[in-house]
Amino acid sequence: MPIPSNGAGFFPAARSDYDAFAPIYNRWMAEDFCRRALPVLDRLVLSILQPQARLLDVCCGSGQVAHALSTRGFCVTGIDASGEMLRLARQNAPGTEFIRANATNFCLPERFDAALSTFNSLAHFSTIAELTQVFRNIHSALLPGAPFVFDITMEEAYVSKWHGFFALVADDHACIVEPSYDDEARIGTNRIVIFERTDSSLFRRSQFTIDQKCHSEGDVRDALTSAGFNEIRTFDAQRDLGMAGETGRMFFVCH
Repeated sequence: MPIPSNGAGFFPAARSDYDAFAPIYNRWMAEDFCRRALPVLDRLVLSILQPQARLLDVCCGSGQVAHALSTRGFCVTGIDASGEMLRLARQNAPGTEFIRANATNFCLPERFDAALSTFNSLAHFSTIAELTQVFRNIHSALLPGAPFVFDITMEEAYVSKWHGFFALVADDHACIVEPSYDDEARIGTNRIVIFERTDSSLFRRSQFTIDQKCHSEGDVRDALTSAGFNEIRTFDAQRDLGMAGETGRMFFVCH
């Protein structure tokens, strides 16, 4: 079902929070974003790749994008730091290769024809130094000239969308998300409360916050250039690519 969007990716920085949020993300959010992002990925990168091209999905989450790409015949490897996200990914995309690894320090033996990272995953690296290291690792994992595509939320979206709250309710659980944005620190915060029904029909409550850094386009470009990407193009998801409700989400296409 469509989920109210605040432009966020919902990938916690703390691994325990990441794991705790994985079932909610998997059930309510990932499939919707995958469905809306696939036409954009087709336009920006997938249409130029050869059948059975090798793709690297960085911060693959619960595997919906990896599954969609695998069903199209691509050979996909997904990496993520959360064990629970990867457990769900292996259920959602059986037969696809998933590796538990942090994007800041991974090193893979093979080289890929393209790489991608979706749903604002890279905003969870809080410094430009971290982001640059992620980009270096991805650049090293690609064949010469291979494209790297990712989306990231710009300040326009944080300012206009990160307020209020929304709730996700099912028979066995409920989740309340309250987003906010600190424009001085350039940090977006999701305050999340989850109620889960236990075997005794009581509800267990858990809560945590997830911070995302609002990196400027200039800083992201500088990090990409430092990592070895020489050709960088940007597209606003709604204005340039027709992704409804996503003004301020920017897609980068890099070589």
